[in-house]
Amino acid sequence: MTDVTLIRGDGIGPEIAEATRRCVDATGASIKWEVVEAGTEVMERLGTPLPEATIESIKKNGVALKAPVTTPVGKGYRSINVHLRQTLDLYVCLRPCKSYKGVRSRYKDIDLVIVRENTEDLYAGIEYQKGKDDTVEIINWINKHSERKIRKDSGISIKPISVKATQRIVGFAFDYARKMGRKKVTSVHKANIMKFSDGLWLEVSREVAKQYSDIEFEDRIVDNMCMQLIQKPELYDVIVLPNLYGDIISDLCAGLVGGLGLAPGANIGDKAAIFEATHGSAPKYKGQNKVNPTALILSGVMMLRHIGKTVEADKLEKATAAVIAEGKSVTYDLKENRDDPTAVGTSEMADAIIGKIKS
Repeated sequence: MTDVTLIRGDGIGPEIAEATRRCVDATGASIKWEVVEAGTEVMERLGTPLPEATIESIKKNGVALKAPVTTPVGKGYRSINVHLRQTLDLYVCLRPCKSYKGVRSRYKDIDLVIVRENTEDLYAGIEYQKGKDDTVEIINWINKHSERKIRKDSGISIKPISVKATQRIVGFAFDYARKMGRKKVTSVHKANIMKFSDGLWLEVSREVAKQYSDIEFEDRIVDNMCMQLIQKPELYDVIVLPNLYGDIISDLCAGLVGGLGLAPGANIGDKAAIFEATHGSAPKYKGQNKVNPTALILSGVMMLRHIGKTVEADKLEKATAAVIAEGKSVTYDLKENRDDPTAVGTSEMADAIIGKIKS
């Protein structure tokens, strides 16, 4: 029996969490779920969106399955996802993007893996608000020591890129490629403009690559990488990126395979790993038993592989792929016509996947 923390989230989170839990249990994986809370609803009750008990549960179990939680835009509390990554030092964001038969997409046979650095870059959360004393102090110092001036009415975000963080994320990308039998790692940057942050990223990437002569290495400028992925995604394999670029390009790659509803993800550190869907909490669909649970179910597949339950993981992925390919018991977004009255709900799609597992 393996102890796993289950974060039910908010919005559509509890519905897809329950669907995923039932599918994982159907594989016979022998998971003991420890259910905890995070998000807007617990914020209303406890005054925090991320109770300490939730963090302690993840630390104790070392692995968690997390349904989406809501992050306010432009105000309110900071992202729970970012806080968990920083608190638990989950420095790897791993997002496979894979084509499944039966999914509407302009592309076929996509099989990409995004490896995103999770702790630094502009998402480090080092920010200074417009008009505050410390912001003014920073602006005055920069204006004194730099030929390029910052306007007095600016907000400031700091972009740190370190040797240590770059070494470990690029090393992870190469180790993953080697373990999974993949052939190439591409490092993405904007070193032509940001020479001391992205330039350092590129320099360290090249140094790390020298230790992996069995894996092909190349680098791409981020804007060119976006075009390349649209024009010829078949040329790419494992892609390693700093935090912000990784966030953007992982969504782009999800678009290649049919959208965020089919995009699983994991945040991994040396002592803990959290598996979660790439999409958000979609609160407008809360309680409607309508949304596609595939992304979180595929995150469950990743979780099972992470804890060594590969047979059970293969069962679950195969069953999920079969239900999607069949196209009968799927949610509205997986139908040829989104208004198809034969579309099923979240729970019913999970039932169909469980049926395939047991057949």
